[in-house]
Amino acid sequence: MHEKVWSSCLDFVKNQIPEQSFKTWFLPIVPLRLEDHVLTIQVPSQFFYEWLEENYVSLLKNAIQNEIGEAGRLEYSVVIDNGNSSNKPTTVNFQGNSGHSNGVSSNGNGAAVAYKSPFSLPMVEGEFRNSNLNPQNSFETYIEGDCNRLARSAGFAVAQKPGVTSFNPLMVYGGVGLGKTHLVQAIGNEIKNKSQGKFVLYVASEKFTNQFIEALKNNNIQEFINFYLNVDVLILDDVQFLRDKEKTQEIFFHIFNHLHQNGKQIVMTSDCAPKDLKGLQERLVSRFKWGLTADLQQPDFETRMAIIQKKMQSDGIHIPDQVVEYLAYSVDTNVRELEGVLISLIAHASLNKRDIDLELAKQTLMNIVQDIDTEVGIDYIQKTVSEYFNVDTDDLKAKTRKKEIVIARQVAMYFSKDYTNHSLKSIGYHFGGRDHSTVIHAVQAVNDMIDIDAKFRYSIDELKKKLKMKTLV
Repeated sequence: MHEKVWSSCLDFVKNQIPEQSFKTWFLPIVPLRLEDHVLTIQVPSQFFYEWLEENYVSLLKNAIQNEIGEAGRLEYSVVIDNGNSSNKPTTVNFQGNSGHSNGVSSNGNGAAVAYKSPFSLPMVEGEFRNSNLNPQNSFETYIEGDCNRLARSAGFAVAQKPGVTSFNPLMVYGGVGLGKTHLVQAIGNEIKNKSQGKFVLYVASEKFTNQFIEALKNNNIQEFINFYLNVDVLILDDVQFLRDKEKTQEIFFHIFNHLHQNGKQIVMTSDCAPKDLKGLQERLVSRFKWGLTADLQQPDFETRMAIIQKKMQSDGIHIPDQVVEYLAYSVDTNVRELEGVLISLIAHASLNKRDIDLELAKQTLMNIVQDIDTEVGIDYIQKTVSEYFNVDTDDLKAKTRKKEIVIARQVAMYFSKDYTNHSLKSIGYHFGGRDHSTVIHAVQAVNDMIDIDAKFRYSIDELKKKLKMKTLV
């Protein structure tokens, strides 16, 4: 009987709205039962239910009363958890506004709970405004470089007009310690400072999952949903940890849809690009691609130098330029490790009551960075090449174009590329701030001379022996 009544309701609705709207919002509905003039229909999500009530309440009311009479009412069974082969779906029942409603629903276990609109949830003001943001993470303290320029620029644009730009959602991805959390929290802090009425919330995906599990356990899924539907800017960190958590993904999918539909800003981080995320629903990953995806890469030499200088400046500590350079090319993994080295260096200087100099930096890094002193560095290459060609090391960094110095400089660049992990730009920096194209030309010139000049080839072989001896020390 209930299926026949709902079929007739659908015939009525179909003639009143566009075909696509009908397919989207009415075909997925499943009629469950008809009892005492109350037709219960099952809808796939909380967001789905709210959309029907906000946009089609009058149409549904007319359809129900056409079929059942003036006393006809509609009740929704909202799927909160799809379940699996061993667990039945979890649903929450709501009385619709398309008929008489007392505002009370069943939680699926027979217990009556009062339904509250997601936008009228009573909260303690302090709790509502707790954004979980570190105020020290700002755009002022976030050093810009080639490695992060796109992500930083997009983040700043989002912070100026949250939910308005086409960068919604904004997905920032990259390896460990590259500054993802700093950047997205800088976005949140900027929005809070400029738009104090907005509710900005930063949450790690693991915490989001734990909150959802607690809500399931304590039978207060509705309060959990309501809380997140109140957010103006949602920042979800490390979204990759949602992998294989089907129920959590389902609830986040509907929260995402609601926030995005209502012009709220969503910012996320991940350790990889959306296309490489494993264990996440395809429909969820596809939404991650709606806005802008920006990656963070390992900071280059110049950016590492700027980070060191900024950190030391903020701590009121001055260190010599040669120490800054040494640290910058010795620690080339990520920002987090670089900051850890700086903290260790400051601690060593304080405990030993010493000024920060090159010797102290080397002593500190020996316990952190793998065996730096036994590796061939650019300084050692310059010294070895200068001695072999009988030129001054400083001349390799000078602008002089004397033939013997140009050859020595090119050879030193050649070995720097082969024996170190420095980028071309970093190598050029160590030779008087030259451009990376100069390094490319030097390497090519040395290779050409090796091919045509036996005496020069002998010199290169001799230098190789000297440099290899260093690695065996």
